[in-house]
Amino acid sequence: MKNLKNKTVFITGASAGIGKACALAFAEADADLLLAARRIERLHELAEALTGKYGIKVKPIKLDVRNHSEVKNTLSSLEDEWKDIDILINNAGLARGYNKIYEGKIDDWEEMIDTNIKGLLYVTRQVLPKMVEQQRGHIINIGSVAGHETYPLGNVYSATKFAVNALTKSIRMDVLDKNIKVSTVDPGLVETEFSVVRFFGDEEKASNVYKGIIPLTAEDIADAVFFCATRAEHVNINEVILTPLAQASPTMVIRKQ
Repeated sequence: MKNLKNKTVFITGASAGIGKACALAFAEADADLLLAARRIERLHELAEALTGKYGIKVKPIKLDVRNHSEVKNTLSSLEDEWKDIDILINNAGLARGYNKIYEGKIDDWEEMIDTNIKGLLYVTRQVLPKMVEQQRGHIINIGSVAGHETYPLGNVYSATKFAVNALTKSIRMDVLDKNIKVSTVDPGLVETEFSVVRFFGDEEKASNVYKGIIPLTAEDIADAVFFCATRAEHVNINEVILTPLAQASPTMVIRKQ
């Protein structure tokens, strides 16, 4: 297993859920962390906890990945010690709404496209050139089973995750001769803030998504991400798809009464 001590790991959407779980997993392995999210107060709390417990370096940055100029200016103005990023985890993403396409809200579509696709592109475009220059690095994108199979009412969200799947494959082709790893981790039902965000804070609707099953946890996904990041230098994990035991596809879920 590859040693991550003193390696720099950049995680977007690190204030909660999968991003936060990844921060904990990599902190335990003595990696230094560059943590980005819009909710900077949460990041400061997390950074303080991780620094105190593990003695690693942690830099929290307020970042809206949807804003290209903010991404460019924030990342280009980082201190030199933080510009040498070894692992980029493109985790920031969300779903908004649950409607048929002819009833969908344009604002919801734009938020998903801006975050899940354009945000991933903006951050990758800023980080990847340095990896290419140094001939090393690893990009790990957080996708979804919805990027492999669509499901009713999932339309635009699913389209954005199909895009993440395509971009992951394309990026790997583009850097195949640059000694850079590219992976995607694609979960099924994970109980985080995901459904609460999708249903605009409706806790009851959100909890019903996971009713009758034992869903994946953020820590389960972080385990898969960590596995991808710690393989031998000659090994690239292209894609990991993981679901709860009770889920076989986005639409096939066995629920206990």
